[in-house]
Amino acid sequence: MFTVVVTDDRYSGNYRDEEAELAKVDARLVVQNLGSEEEARRALATADGVLVNLFPLGEKVIEGLQRCRVISRYGVGYDNVDVGAATRKGIWVTRVPDYSLEEVSDQALALLMACVRKVAYKDRGIRAGKWNIHKDQPTHRMVGGTMGLVGYGAIARCLHRKIAGLGFGRILVHDPYVRPEVLKTAGCVPADLRTLVSQSDFISVHVPLSPDTRGMIGAHEIAAMKKGAILVNTSRGPVVDEKALAAGLREGRLAGAGLDVFEVEPLPLDSPLRALENVVLSDHAGWYSEESITELKIKAARNVAAVLSGGRPTYPVNDVVPAGP
Repeated sequence: MFTVVVTDDRYSGNYRDEEAELAKVDARLVVQNLGSEEEARRALATADGVLVNLFPLGEKVIEGLQRCRVISRYGVGYDNVDVGAATRKGIWVTRVPDYSLEEVSDQALALLMACVRKVAYKDRGIRAGKWNIHKDQPTHRMVGGTMGLVGYGAIARCLHRKIAGLGFGRILVHDPYVRPEVLKTAGCVPADLRTLVSQSDFISVHVPLSPDTRGMIGAHEIAAMKKGAILVNTSRGPVVDEKALAAGLREGRLAGAGLDVFEVEPLPLDSPLRALENVVLSDHAGWYSEESITELKIKAARNVAAVLSGGRPTYPVNDVVPAGP
């Protein structure tokens, strides 16, 4: 019997979906809630597979894995796993890139609309006894405006489908990994990042966190944005320089920002973003629906089961030679 270990118990002991998938390959599930690197080295040393949520799996922990064939990340991103160290050990790293496409694109659209129509700002004002407060934060129509998508992966494409009826004049896309002819066929205009940020009225960020994307929306990009632009980020917090963003919002260069992700999570109490009226904040919940959780759990476990049965995972991050069962 194989042993698969969950590193951090985010689902309060409810792992029926994973257990059902792993039972097909005669694997038992052990749920841990690890708190330190040393604890992880002890708990994972003889695991055949690892299911990881937010716990960091760095090089030292991975070096201590004696039998592990696969590390399966619950989620789209995998920046808490040292992929290079895993690859050197011959361990698959997997993820679930398609489990919450509808939810995250819904969240991006909701944040965009909330910023455009000043929903949260007006809600707070009315609760405080105010009325006719629209002049404090001018609102502009979206029809005829330019929408910029930074990244054109699966979530951005879902969002594109959902905003197709909003009447934007142009959809600019910056994604060096998508061929220009593909973008043009989809009704988008390929653009470099500088062009996109300087010409877009509304910008939505949809890129994974990597050395190339960390800080890609920085002080220079924010300074180049159109006055009155709105920025939405549902990707990863460190993609956007929060200090530069807060300055742009405070100085009035940007009309608003909708943020579901942050450089440090939970958002620190002293973050300047908390004091700004033109920001809509969400607690990294874009991925969430009850249906998406079930889908995520099943697909994460299937990645593990596929490797333990001698096959290739559905959603690999790296490429290794799979071991036999």
